[in-house]
Formats: sequence, C-alpha cells, structure tokens
Amino acid sequence: MTDTEQRIDVVVVGAGRMGQGIARAVLAAGLDVTLADVKETDEDRTRYRKAAGQQVREHLRSGVGSGRPATLNVCDREAAQARLADADVVFEAVPEVIEVKRDIMSWVDAHVSGDALIASTTSTFLVTEIADLVGDASRVLNAHWLNPADLMPLVEVSRSDRTDPAQVERMTALLRRIGKIPVVCGPAAGYIVPRLQALVMNEAARMVEEGVATATDIDLAVRAGLGTRFSVLGPLEFIDWGGGDILYYASRYLTARLGDRFRAPAVVEENMTSRRRGLQDHDGFYVYEPESIAAYQAGRMREFEELLRLRGPELRAASPLSERPERPERP
Repeated sequence: MTDTEQRIDVVVVGAGRMGQGIARAVLAAGLDVTLADVKETDEDRTRYRKAAGQQVREHLRSGVGSGRPATLNVCDREAAQARLADADVVFEAVPEVIEVKRDIMSWVDAHVSGDALIASTTSTFLVTEIADLVGDASRVLNAHWLNPADLMPLVEVSRSDRTDPAQVERMTALLRRIGKIPVVCGPAAGYIVPRLQALVMNEAARMVEEGVATATDIDLAVRAGLGTRFSVLGPLEFIDWGGGDILYYASRYLTARLGDRFRAPAVVEENMTSRRRGLQDHDGFYVYEPESIAAYQAGRMREFEELLRLRGPELRAASPLSERPERPERP
C-alpha cells in the first residue's frame, strides 16, 4: 500500500469456499481481512475455522505481491462482532438460504459503523431483497464473484434504485484496487454471466438430448470456437462486427425450425431497420468513427492471434474429454 492509498478494513462473513476466495483476493492486494465463520461454536466448528485459515494461507501468503504485510484473522461470530465496528466493507458470503441471510445481515447491520459498505455475494437473491434486510438500503449492493473468487477477474456489482451511486463507485474502486474487473448491472435475475451461461448450458444439454452431437464434440466446439471467439469479442461487439443483419436473418431461420427461444429481441430488428447494423453502418450497439475502424479491427485480430498462439497447441491436441466415457445414447 502506497502512502496515497487509504487503508481499508475488510470483513468477510462466511468462511466457506466463496469467503475463502474473497479473503485470498483481498490479501493479495495487501489489505487486512477478517474471515468470520458464523456457524455455531463447537469443537468441530473450531477445527473448521483452523482449516479455513490454513487453506487461505496455503494458497496465498500474507502480503504476496503487495509490498505490504497483510494480516488474516479467522474467527467466530462472537470475535468478529468487535471487528465489524471498524470495518469499511463487509462481504456477506453465507449459504443461499434467505433465513440465514436475514439473520446475518441483521447482525451485521446492528454492529457495523454507519458508513460501512455492505455487500452480499449472493447468486440467488436480488439486491432489492437483500436491501430489505438492512436498515439503510443506500449502502447495500450485491457483489457477485465468480468461482474461484481469487482467480476469476470479473465481479458483477448489482445495485437497486435505493443504492447510493457513491457506494457503487466505492465498491468498483475497491475491486479495481485488488485487481478485479467490476461490471455494474441492475436488480435482474441472473445478473449478466449466469443469465448468459444458463442459456448456453441448457442449449448444449438440449443438443445432446436431441442427438445433434456428442457431449465431447459440443464441449470442444465451445472451447475451440465459441469460447475462444467470445473471449476477444463480446457478444454485442460480435453482432456489430459481423453485422446485425446476419443475426436478424439467422434468428428468423432458427425460430422457424427450433422455436421461439431463438426469436430476436426488438432491439435487433430496430437496429436492422434503422441501418444500425454495426461496422458497416458505423453504428450499432457501439458507435464507430470511420477513420478508426481499420485500426480497431487490426487490434482485435492481434488479440485473436496472441490467444491462439498461447492456446492453439492445446486446442488442436486430442481433447482430454475424449478419454472420458459419455453416457449411452438415450432411447
């Protein structure tokens, strides 16, 4: 931590896999963190707390890469209560049971300082539901980390209409400080990534069910094709890159043959009819300056080339999934 960086005390409530991952990410940035196991206190739970602390330390020694020694304190609910009073940010990472979250959020709310930021890591409940569990909803938001939390760069920050915009800025600044990439979304079921991945996973399972392809070939197609491409171009950027008219006509074809789940949303047709088809019109989901398009395309192609240079040999080799037996074909 440099002299210009403010010290931030972080408390993570919940010492399971998610809580431990968040603790590792915070420690890596040189920030002190308290990891609180809020289960009932008994001999087994004491052993669990010791194991949780050991796992975090084994994955990441305090202060690694930060230039500053960071401390990890693993404690029970009673010991954590005193630390809440000094906390700047509290991450709630308890099981996805609303009764458990209600108990923990009420407890946190009763013991944190008045300006502490409270963030649930829930992947199930909307921020509007979580905000109802705390007296001051203006300082409540969801910070949805992707597992493993210390390795995955993305964190989805979901705010309600009662969340103070300054608190959103405060959270995104903290996440950037510890090396994460925050994105902000409203209180919608599925956030961004889970909503997209649910569609892909269900369609992949449906293709196995329909006998379109084997699980191995579908997974390899995603790893070597869809996933590789979308790691460079996001889906909306890709629409603009290839042309919104292509998606428009492809959606009509697929809808006629596979059903309404492939029907394009109104914005795709609006962009099509308004000649906002992407690069070709210099307008789409993004706006493109004609004189900068060539440089933009060249830059993206360099990203593709670098990615394939790193992963190409692995992807061209026999898929490790080919050695895993698949279930017999369905009758």
